[in-house]
Amino acid sequence: MLNELCKEAFETAKSKGWHDEPRETGTLLALIHSEVSEALEADRKGDQENFAEELADVLIRIFDLCGAKEIDLDKAVTQKMERNKGRSYKHGGKAY
Repeated sequence: MLNELCKEAFETAKSKGWHDEPRETGTLLALIHSEVSEALEADRKGDQENFAEELADVLIRIFDLCGAKEIDLDKAVTQKMERNKGRSYKHGGKAY
């Protein structure tokens, strides 16, 4: 299902001219980051409707990147979730 969303997000962005020229991975990651920042600001303001919309934008940007790079996100997420199940409690020794 995720791969279908990746393809759809990429094709939509492409049809709107966002992939007329090759886009650097760093640019696409910065766009994801900007949507995360917008979600943070919505949460700070207590605007839960906008918060949810910005989180959707984060996913759409991730899907677009994966579609552009032909990344099998279904497989990557499934493998990572399985890996995380085997990790120790609060692994990594970090505060958060």
